[in-house]
Amino acid sequence: MRRFAALAVVFVPLSLAAQQAAPAARWYKGNTHTHTINSDGDSSPDDVAKWYKEHGYQFLVLTDHNVLTSVDGLNALFGLDEKFLIVRGEEITDRFNAKPIHINGLDPARKITPQGGTSVLDAMQRNVDAIRAAGAVPTINHPNFGWAMTPDDLRQVRNTRLFEIFNGHPQVNNVGGGGMAGLEEAWDAILTSGATLYGIAVDDAHHFKRPDDRTASRPGQGWVVVRAERLEAKALLAALERGDFYASTGVELSDYQVSTTAMTVTVKPNSWSKYRIQFIGNGGKVLQESLASPATYTFRGDEGYVRARVVESNGLLAWTQPVRLPTRSR
Repeated sequence: MRRFAALAVVFVPLSLAAQQAAPAARWYKGNTHTHTINSDGDSSPDDVAKWYKEHGYQFLVLTDHNVLTSVDGLNALFGLDEKFLIVRGEEITDRFNAKPIHINGLDPARKITPQGGTSVLDAMQRNVDAIRAAGAVPTINHPNFGWAMTPDDLRQVRNTRLFEIFNGHPQVNNVGGGGMAGLEEAWDAILTSGATLYGIAVDDAHHFKRPDDRTASRPGQGWVVVRAERLEAKALLAALERGDFYASTGVELSDYQVSTTAMTVTVKPNSWSKYRIQFIGNGGKVLQESLASPATYTFRGDEGYVRARVVESNGLLAWTQPVRLPTRSR
């Protein structure tokens, strides 16, 4: 992928607030949610790291359930400056009554113990606070798994920026149903309320030895592409927290620009796919749809926020992070 053009954002954004990055900033593909035999995966940390390196990823976070796996030896074997990095992580796995509450801590200084709580929201907040206390970045995992977390819960959690709008596990109910909102619908409800969350896509891979089993939680289904100054944990996580990335289930962008007046998205094409580029604002309203790439949306100032979604003809998707627009007086 070629380097994205620098973004010139001087209005008040929901994301991409720090796009005046150094000239050396690059884009790195990574997965922030993966399991090994240290919890409930079917492959060793070595085999998992090798899979991601061989499949074109630049970084990987190992997030076993309530286990903090050392990555020093793995980076000695597989790490390579500006080519591949393994980051330590933990999936803090908690519960309130029958509701599963799973929140990843990315790059914690120590193992984090599930905190419990008096409600779903209270347990979420306590675990987020514990993750922050350990020097890590929290990501709220698969909200619809077990129908555990509502959009109202997500909007009220403090001191976190990231949640999963796509998770590759086959039982996490990404699209909702039975009156329950899908994750992208929930995202728009959260953004419309004025809360700030950025959407990530992940594998949640457990099964590396069942590549043809559609009931397995397989690798290679969802990822993020992060713009950072260098391939190191601190820089990558800072970029995630400022919304300087896009999420994907298979669509690759070759360019993405935001100015004070417009947003432009360019898709890297292939020979078998066609694309729709949608620009979305308050309430999940599709503000504009383009069948051509690049596609540009000119801001009116009354959209509340604008984000882009790219829909590929075989069902693959990409999502850019939302930008908040100041309300213009009439």
